[in-house]
Amino acid sequence: MKNMINKDYFKKRIAVSICLLSCLALSLTGCSSKQGVTLLDKAGHKKNAQIDETTKGSRDNTPLCLVPTAPGTDAFENEYAHIDFSNKSEGYVFVTYKGTCPKVKLQITGPDEVTYTYDISNSSKTGEVFPLQAGNGEYMINLYENIEETKYSMVFSLPLEVTLSNGYKPFLYPNQFINFAPDSLAVRKGAALAYPCDSDIEVVAEVYNFMIQNITYDYEEAETVQSGYLPDLDEILITQKGICLDYASLMAAMLRSQNIPTKMEVGYAGTAYHAWLSTYIKDVGWVNGMIEFDGKDWSLLDPTFASNTEEKKLESFIGDGSNYSVKYVY
Repeated sequence: MKNMINKDYFKKRIAVSICLLSCLALSLTGCSSKQGVTLLDKAGHKKNAQIDETTKGSRDNTPLCLVPTAPGTDAFENEYAHIDFSNKSEGYVFVTYKGTCPKVKLQITGPDEVTYTYDISNSSKTGEVFPLQAGNGEYMINLYENIEETKYSMVFSLPLEVTLSNGYKPFLYPNQFINFAPDSLAVRKGAALAYPCDSDIEVVAEVYNFMIQNITYDYEEAETVQSGYLPDLDEILITQKGICLDYASLMAAMLRSQNIPTKMEVGYAGTAYHAWLSTYIKDVGWVNGMIEFDGKDWSLLDPTFASNTEEKKLESFIGDGSNYSVKYVY
């Protein structure tokens, strides 16, 4: 008999109240210019973050877009699904659903025992990319079909032992939530923003400031967003608006395409379900987000709140980061 699970397990990831600061008792303002990231020179003095965008910086801004592949050298399948794990050491797998059920869920549980649930398309012939973001160890990959109303049945299960070639790789490749390619507008914009920069820190500053000054919060989308929503990064750039998942995904894509490992973190900001970023800076390590760098300390990087909140209220809410609770990392 097939294993049964209740649909309640697959609760809507994107709440209608996503990012609404009213949930945090903070008043909203329109998108306006902010101070953004403060950079310091070698002497520790504040450096003007407004970089001359007409002069090429010393840092190479050539996009590095890692393209996932499914060569089929290591794969497993049954009548319902095909999983290509040839590049599991790179931090991802390709999953292709072979059936006809309109509602299909994929669950991946890593060595950290966190279970990620994804919607699977039954129209993709080449498969979809899913990250192995929990590091080295055993992953369990399960696929479920909807059989009636709220009931799902397991139709595929695969244990997978993973040893990553580089712990940063899962946060450099695209995936279902951060979907970009070499010809994406997001990649080109990331390269343009990185053009005048001398360091990764300056790239993060340029991308961050672009986000908070140019992308506005889409309240209509937030009120109508459906379960299974995935960001369209080029559309966000064209319309210059989005919800918090859009903000975080777009910024992550621009940074990843500049070879800066970036995590999109999803969890709770106060009581609101929300998305923000962490990024890896050489010689600094993983920065659990940043708004400002004072030469030693960083505060949480949250481009949605930063673009919609007065600076003092933002700093007060972020504080030491204890208002943020990470649930998932993509």
